[in-house]
Amino acid sequence: MWVVKIGGSLSHDPALREWLTRLWEVGGGRVVIVPGGGDFADAVRQYQQEWHFDDLAAHNMCLLAMAQYAIMMQGVVPELVLASNESRIRRALRDGRVAVWVPTDLMRATPDSMTNWDTTSDSLAAWLSTSLNAERLMIVKSCEVEANAPLETLAADGIVDRRFPAYVRDANYIVEVFSKDDASVMRDRLLNVAV
Repeated sequence: MWVVKIGGSLSHDPALREWLTRLWEVGGGRVVIVPGGGDFADAVRQYQQEWHFDDLAAHNMCLLAMAQYAIMMQGVVPELVLASNESRIRRALRDGRVAVWVPTDLMRATPDSMTNWDTTSDSLAAWLSTSLNAERLMIVKSCEVEANAPLETLAADGIVDRRFPAYVRDANYIVEVFSKDDASVMRDRLLNVAV
């Protein structure tokens, strides 16, 4: 199973449709898509600055932001299956479908290590990859990504979140970060490991 996190920065980019379509075409039964937060999460930042509520509320609102992006993705490619927990994800994959994670089960009543702005959808994708025992985690960004750049460098440059390198340090899956222009690379990889 592969987890493919598609950054919210692609929410206004034609590349989004290409990624979703290619994942649907060749990833059935093997791919779980993790949505970023995009404009929806940016609105949470603005509201937090205006109203000064705590990071716990912001965390829960950002999970809903990711859920909105997930619903939008399914609106773009209706064959994708929305799934809010592991059993629904696994059911979608067993049915030969591509799942889009709706992370509302991670909403919290009390703060924990995830309820802060250093932990974004990148780290949540790593958390899900570990939970699902994924083989590979692919992070898709709208910016150019230097091939084989160290994750610590990508975190320092703001390309992935600051906690991401720690989340995947001991991962038993492959971690790759891609530019939005690399959809064909992902497609070729999926086809080359077809079962």
